[in-house]
Parts: sequence; structure tokens; C-alpha cells
Amino acid sequence: MIGPVIKLNYHDNERNRIMLELQDRLELSRKRNIEKLESMRDSKGTKLKLGIMGGTFNPIHNAHLATAEFIRDKYGLDKVIFIPAGDPPHKKGVLNKFKRFDMVILSTLKNDDFLVSDYEVLSDKERDYTVDTLRYISETYPNEELYFITGSDALNQMETWKEFQENFKLAKFVAAIRPGINLLETQENVEAFRQRYDADIDMVYVPSLEISSTYIRSLVKNGRSIKYLVPSRVEEYINVHNLYGGVVR
Repeated sequence: MIGPVIKLNYHDNERNRIMLELQDRLELSRKRNIEKLESMRDSKGTKLKLGIMGGTFNPIHNAHLATAEFIRDKYGLDKVIFIPAGDPPHKKGVLNKFKRFDMVILSTLKNDDFLVSDYEVLSDKERDYTVDTLRYISETYPNEELYFITGSDALNQMETWKEFQENFKLAKFVAAIRPGINLLETQENVEAFRQRYDADIDMVYVPSLEISSTYIRSLVKNGRSIKYLVPSRVEEYINVHNLYGGVVR
């Protein structure tokens, strides 16, 4: 007796195929990231210049990557360490931290100069603060020169951060200027931080795309394309996991 005919849904089959490919790519990305981190730790005797790029990366997009690469090249940084936020104190309703970490891992696989730290993601603290993360990084890499890369919008709110003055003792700050940000306010804050706290801060005009994570989430929610705005594997990850209220495509 012949059983019932099962009609295969091409859409479901395609989605399952992509999910399996993504899982393989994630495993490869995690393994490669561990190798990159271990290689950097083993480079004893060589003082490295490390960029530290924290953020919610909700999701990570091409402007994040372009900014990191521009500053890496401009300052001759040896590596840039991305640190996805665990539970950020200044933002609510953020996507699950492990999913955000996965997307950053997928985005940095093919760049040997980009590494990803899971310090905040694995933290059991109720809230994660930049000063605690920078202390951890400076203790982990005590001989390295640290450059903390941040957006000028975040810098303008820095006096609301926990022990914000301590951050200036732990790293040089590089404020990336992007369109739509109050430049005068940033210039005034940078000058005030330099005078009051002896802060080492540079303002850098980054010729990156006008892309924001808020814009990406809005497009996804409304069923619009995000192709070429985020890395292709991130686009697939968002779609197959139905993130940000979007429709699975």
C-alpha cells in the first residue's frame, strides 16, 4: 500500500537548508574566533594596539564594520575586538544577547583583524557597564595600548555612565562622527572632558554609510529588504529566526 503523498513546501525546504548552512557557518565562526583570540594572547613580547568596539549590535550592520576598519587603518591598530553588550543599562527591549553575539561572529569570520569577545554575553551581572569591561580588557591584555571606539552620540551621554571618568584612564577614546549627530555638542563635550578629566579623545569623521540598527529593525518589521545593508549571513540569520517582528522569507 502506498502511503499518502506528501507535498514538499519549497519555501520550508529552502529555509531549512539555509538554517543548516548557518549552523555550520556559526560553528566554524566560533572555532575560528577562538583561534584568533588564542593567537593574540600568544603574541607575547609584542605590544599591540587594540581597538575595542562595544555596542548592542542590534543587529550589526555594514556601517559598524566599515567604521571599525576605517579606524583600524587610520590608527594602525593590530586588532579590533568587538564586544556585544550583555544587558546594557541605557537600552531596553534589546534582542537576546546570544543571537546578537551570533550575528557579530558571523560578520567577522573572514577578517583576521576582527575578533569577538563574549565577556559581556557570558556575564552573570544584572547590568554590564563599559568601565567594568575596560577593566577586564586591560587586565587581560596589560601590555597593550587600548583604543575605545564609540559613536559620538554615545560620547555625548557619557556623563551618565557608571564611573565615567575611570574610562578615560583605561583607554584612548575615538569618537566616530556620523551624519545626523549634533557636531557642536560633541565638540563641546570632547573639549570639556579633555580639560576636566585629562581625557585622551579624538574625533574622527568616518566616511561610512548612513545606516543604523534602528533603521534595519524598522525595515525588517515592515517586510522590506535589508540586502547590502548587513552582511549576507546576518540577513539570513534574521530571516530564518524571524527576528525583529519580520515575516520569514
